[in-house]
Amino acid sequence: MNIESSVRKIVCIPASDEGMSTASFVEVLNAENIAQAVRLWQKGEGDDLSLYCQPQTSEEILQLAAVFDHLPNGVAILDQDNKITKANQRLINWFPGQKMIGLNFYEGINNPTIIGPELSPLTTIVARKVPCSTSIQISDRFFNLHAVPMLDAKGQCRYRLVVLTDTTEVVNERQKLKALHQAGAALADISPDEVCEMDFVQRTELLKENILHYTKDLLNFDVVEIRLLREENRLETLLSVGIEESQAKLPLYACELGNGVTGFVAATGKSYSCDDTTNDPLYVRGLVGAKSSLTVPLIYHDEVIGTFNVESVKTSAFSENDLRFLETFAADVAVALNTLDLLSAQQTNTAMQSVEAIHASVVIPIDEILNDAVNAIDAYQGSNQEMIKKLQSILNHAREIKLVINRVGEQMAACGRNPIASQAEERPKLRGKRILVIDENEDIRISAHNLLERFGCIVETAHAGHEAMLMIRNSGMTTAYDTIVADIRLPDIKGYELMTQLKCIVEDPPLILMTGYGYDPGHSIVKARQAGLKPNALVFKPFRLKQLLDAIESIIS
Repeated sequence: MNIESSVRKIVCIPASDEGMSTASFVEVLNAENIAQAVRLWQKGEGDDLSLYCQPQTSEEILQLAAVFDHLPNGVAILDQDNKITKANQRLINWFPGQKMIGLNFYEGINNPTIIGPELSPLTTIVARKVPCSTSIQISDRFFNLHAVPMLDAKGQCRYRLVVLTDTTEVVNERQKLKALHQAGAALADISPDEVCEMDFVQRTELLKENILHYTKDLLNFDVVEIRLLREENRLETLLSVGIEESQAKLPLYACELGNGVTGFVAATGKSYSCDDTTNDPLYVRGLVGAKSSLTVPLIYHDEVIGTFNVESVKTSAFSENDLRFLETFAADVAVALNTLDLLSAQQTNTAMQSVEAIHASVVIPIDEILNDAVNAIDAYQGSNQEMIKKLQSILNHAREIKLVINRVGEQMAACGRNPIASQAEERPKLRGKRILVIDENEDIRISAHNLLERFGCIVETAHAGHEAMLMIRNSGMTTAYDTIVADIRLPDIKGYELMTQLKCIVEDPPLILMTGYGYDPGHSIVKARQAGLKPNALVFKPFRLKQLLDAIESIIS
């Protein structure tokens, strides 16, 4: 603070300006007692306010601490050595188990990390005799630290007043918004080569996978419906997860009445939060048992091109923050839809449609057979060797079926003149390589098949870490998997824990970890790298073709 260009406010206790400067940049606010001083300090004056107590008796300090006990902030009064002389109940409750009185302030609040901008606030207020604010982090919580000098009659700072405001929610929201913006920017971030490789259906499916992934992972919404505005104001379903099938197929139009919340939002271009579906005449059932919904428009260049709807079985399930986050993400979705030209009709390749149908209907059930077989083998270990042999035979037959499907798929892709089929010739290192993908999300496992098998890879999947270890131990081949691709947050273990378990089997595990853009709250990536994860063994999901292929080739090499 530049005191020569700003008016500094000083509260005097008791009411007096004796000993106070008459400079033009100082405004004296008189208070009859401690309580009145605090009220002045709370009325928006706090940023540039100092307290002046004369005399500063122990009784006055006790009165000040008692008043601060009623504030929502954590407050401490420090002596000249920055030791805590008084602390209000809020501060004590934030740091239970600490005997604060007499401790250095930073020690009393568990030695925080000072983020800035001011790195030495307690020193600054003494040197400059002006208030000072900065941000600090304590474990996974964030605070704003506001330090105020308490001046005596001679203008000396005998005590310091420190106020902590919990900003954890604000910081987490800011980080979430940043992650959403990064995710939104990545929705349609496809290189020219990738655009050439993908037809209309493939680009649509990639975008749908991306949208669904980030909606679940960052927004924590499990019931999602996206409709696009077509001719004659018809709202056609692009993506529907958790919505009753008959309702997803229900014809809806951009009309304020008679077409549910979706039709209203499409017609007006305004977001709509339905807190109680049973008492809202606009609501048309989507999710069975839904009690609330949140719908926002998809707008591109001030034109409504569709709607984005989420629902919940809880009444009033969506907050103002949910609305803000969904509107932010919906804006990026609208841009992605335009970028990928999903609003214009295109003819799809019949052969590739058949390949996708085979993958969607067959390969995942075969993976389930593999998963069930290895779990059964584990259960029979040491008791029934004959049953184990039969189960291993089932494993081998299921793997043979998968190989046949891969060969048929390659032939159909070639007949359909799919550009990706010719691209596979430029990735000879991948042909015949065995890849294990571990992720709880079925969409991710399907994506692994759709993307990697086009390049001649043999893909198998698992739901969790324990199941993956069983798959590895019962691979049925003379060699193990060439690459293991795993989510950093599996339902039973973290990515770095899987890394540790793999190292018990193979000295240098061929592991690649997957994560969303800039969102790793458990620091699993850092821990995995410390455990030996290679620098290039990290990819972002949903799968980006070139990035994933490059990472696998690097691990294989």
